[in-house]
Amino acid sequence: MRKRKRLNTPLIIICMLMVQASWSQSVFGKWKTIDDRNGIEKAIVEVYKKNGMLQARIHKILEKGKEDALCIKCKGELKDKPIVGMKIMDDFKKNSKGEYKGNRLFDPEQAMTFRGKVWLDPDNKNRLKVRGYLAFLYRTQTWHRVLEE
Repeated sequence: MRKRKRLNTPLIIICMLMVQASWSQSVFGKWKTIDDRNGIEKAIVEVYKKNGMLQARIHKILEKGKEDALCIKCKGELKDKPIVGMKIMDDFKKNSKGEYKGNRLFDPEQAMTFRGKVWLDPDNKNRLKVRGYLAFLYRTQTWHRVLEE
């Protein structure tokens, strides 16, 4: 009887590690955005699933002096609204390649909306690739998984 209990303990630990590893391989969670032009840490973005589709919102602004920024360039209902809490991705659908694609990737700093694509970096599952398209031009940023906050 005691031998059986000893065998179960390593098995439980292995299962727990496997579950943790599978969680870290998801696009969902919190990600630190870094400006690809100047290397400044900009924000923490929360990527989540709602109605089976990927959504994202600004969780926290990291850039000094901009923590309480408002969307001053925005028009309509977003004009002068806080950027923290603002939804920046709507209804991205997963394709057969494991990428999520959608028509609303919003940049509140520029008040511009792009088509977008999101996928995990195949070389490092703690990096998220986020690409915005404007006509045939595109720009890709690498976001970094926030393991603790």
